[in-house]
Amino acid sequence: MTLGIAPEQIADEHFDVVLIGSGFGAAFFLHDFIKRRKVRAVVLEWGRHNTHEWQIGHDANSDIEDKKTYRSNSAKPWNYTIGLGGGTNCWYANTPRFYPSDFKLKSLYGVGQDWPLSYDDLEPFYCEAEAIMSISGDPDMATVMPRSVPFPQPPHRMSTPDRMMKASQPQQHFVMPTARARVATGQRSACCASFRCWLCPADAKFTANNGLMHVFEHPQVSVCLSSEVRRLENTGGSVRSVTFVNGGNEYRVSGDLFVLGANAIQSPAIMLRSDLGGEFVGRGLHEAYGWSYEVFLDGVDNFDGSTITTGANFGLYEGQHRTRYGAAMVFFENRWPYGLRAEPGRLRQTLALVVTTEDLPRTENFVSLDENANAYVNYDRPSDYATEGIVRAAEKLPALLRPLPVEQIFDRGRRRTESHLQGTLRMGTDATDSVVDRDMIHHRLRNLVVVGTSTFPTCSSIPPSLTAAALSLRAASRVA
Repeated sequence: MTLGIAPEQIADEHFDVVLIGSGFGAAFFLHDFIKRRKVRAVVLEWGRHNTHEWQIGHDANSDIEDKKTYRSNSAKPWNYTIGLGGGTNCWYANTPRFYPSDFKLKSLYGVGQDWPLSYDDLEPFYCEAEAIMSISGDPDMATVMPRSVPFPQPPHRMSTPDRMMKASQPQQHFVMPTARARVATGQRSACCASFRCWLCPADAKFTANNGLMHVFEHPQVSVCLSSEVRRLENTGGSVRSVTFVNGGNEYRVSGDLFVLGANAIQSPAIMLRSDLGGEFVGRGLHEAYGWSYEVFLDGVDNFDGSTITTGANFGLYEGQHRTRYGAAMVFFENRWPYGLRAEPGRLRQTLALVVTTEDLPRTENFVSLDENANAYVNYDRPSDYATEGIVRAAEKLPALLRPLPVEQIFDRGRRRTESHLQGTLRMGTDATDSVVDRDMIHHRLRNLVVVGTSTFPTCSSIPPSLTAAALSLRAASRVA
């Protein structure tokens, strides 16, 4: 193992596996692959290794600003972390599985595109990902998202509004599954409900630093930091080598297997620089569409849960409405982003909600290259399917909240981003509808595996990180 190997030490070397990036996709792939195969691997990471202590001290996840790594024609932000562990550093760690129907949108509802695999195909790998991250979760969720083993940790303590909702809607209101520890582990303390999940002060949230360092410190693995991959050199239907920049100089390594796991902006940019474009490369950049609400409660106090987001409600999710507009997920927040109520005796009688709807990829939203061959985001707008989903969810919200003594619902506006960019290197059945196959292998370049949320054909309203991890574990098992 060499964590932070100098580029001169690996220049022109040959590796069994070359991984580009180190977030959910690449890290979970490598975690599984090195258990199955004895290989010599190198990880090329654009950022540094920023320890938890460094992040706390600098009040930042990375020393590289994401907005400086791409240009765009739109003010919409696309948040990601460049550094060892990628998005494991900055995520909020809500980890529901996707609904089984999310994988069959076209078959069930005539919209979007079916995934080339099913919920059942992914279920064992969901279990494995949950075990690696010590997920806390509500066992009742098995009624809508079947599972073969229990959650590794017990659920977080619900807030009072959550308990009222669950008592009335037991088949659709659940404790939010999270990678924020309910019970302390050997590497992580229990969640302190400080509501700073992007940078957990208690180190209770799963990150690469407290849960995956064994992968990067493995004797078979070298990690070259501050290394921006620019091109994949390919001939004869295979990738032969990658060129990367470190300290202003270009270097090259060759390999047998290549794993592309930058993110849904940088991964397609690398392919476009490598003359590996095509109908779907870079196309369909999207994420869930979000809206915020605040609810004043009459006589019910909130904020007595044990973590930041305590409730996951699926009452507006499934049904034939998905032929016309997106499924909505409702997040019940155990925090006060709009302040406490300025009324004596009623400070805690307020509830923040986040509603997200699924989006559909649009060809008008895509990643291209600027004049310097760097990533350029062309963004028009979300799909009508997503925006209509929010409109309909708002109409149905009062009925959904009937178990609560609702005094007033305030519209707090559109959320700028959900920080879950996806869809630019989609998976599918063949090259006529996608970039990679069901095992995440490029249709033409059979030694190139693409991992991460860039491969998602459609966008659930459910956070995607757990699904990205599970897909990578599955891909590693298939490739190995």
